[in-house]
Amino acid sequence: MQEAYCRIATLDSVDHIDCGHAYFFSIARNLLLRKLKRQQVVPLEAISEIESFRDTQTPSPEEQVSTRLAYERVMALIAGLPERCRRIVELRKIEGWSQKEIAAHMGMTEKAVEKQVWIGVRAIREGWSAATGAVDAEASPVGRKAGIL
Repeated sequence: MQEAYCRIATLDSVDHIDCGHAYFFSIARNLLLRKLKRQQVVPLEAISEIESFRDTQTPSPEEQVSTRLAYERVMALIAGLPERCRRIVELRKIEGWSQKEIAAHMGMTEKAVEKQVWIGVRAIREGWSAATGAVDAEASPVGRKAGIL
């Protein structure tokens, strides 16, 4: 642990470090692997445990890509809503405005805002389900046999 802290302390700059704890654990893992590789007899379990360690707070690259794609899909679904409904859903769900604030801003009743949010969220859910269903059908062997592909 101390050697890992010393490595960080000797850096000229830490501006390149985006996630401090992940950087620290990477240094510690690499130091431990180097130490194990220098030993005469190394239990294989020790190396496999170190290699399989993953910082659970930092999403994997696959998770990051999946999240970004899901975000882009939701934003595309929101963009496909009618103008007034889209704007109300954006204000409520993305920007976090209250129904009362939206109603005052747009000159409508809170009930009308509630209804537009409900319509927009339902349309987004249906669009998401349709897109997910289409991907699942294409990926399944039954879908390929049925001529979907």
